[in-house]
Amino acid sequence: MPSIYQQALGLKFADLHPRIQRRFGFGSSDRLAAIGTGTMEEIWHGALYTLPFLYIGTWRSIMFPERGRNVPFTIHNYAYVDHLGRETVTWIRTFRTTRKRRFDAYMIYSGQRGCIVDYLGNRQHLAVDIAIDVAPNGGIRIQSGEQRFYVGLPFSDGSIRGGSSP
Repeated sequence: MPSIYQQALGLKFADLHPRIQRRFGFGSSDRLAAIGTGTMEEIWHGALYTLPFLYIGTWRSIMFPERGRNVPFTIHNYAYVDHLGRETVTWIRTFRTTRKRRFDAYMIYSGQRGCIVDYLGNRQHLAVDIAIDVAPNGGIRIQSGEQRFYVGLPFSDGSIRGGSSP
């Protein structure tokens, strides 16, 4: 099965730089992972009244209250088939702020929505539509779209519930 990014881009996937194709072209049947390190140029948060929500977000590995510049991080991408039979790719990011903080995401390709859907946090209650395209330099452009919050609702659309890292 093609990767979720190949599914989203279709024939445009071939226009990506070969290294970007390698990075975004693997699926669960390849039994590969992409693990990397980097530096986030800047991490910030909104007004002070947002801090309580950001602290709550740390419980779900979705948000955190720290700010900083040149923050080192690691990212782990694993492709697997989830319990609903969907090809899924993890984006587990660990930031080394004053405290080690995680930002977890689980992406699928939704043919129904015609895009990647990014389920955020370790309970995946927040779903964000992701549009991807090929940048002029052969890179990949990822843009957030519509957001949905699921809590205590039946997941008739088949979204992930109570997931965990593979």
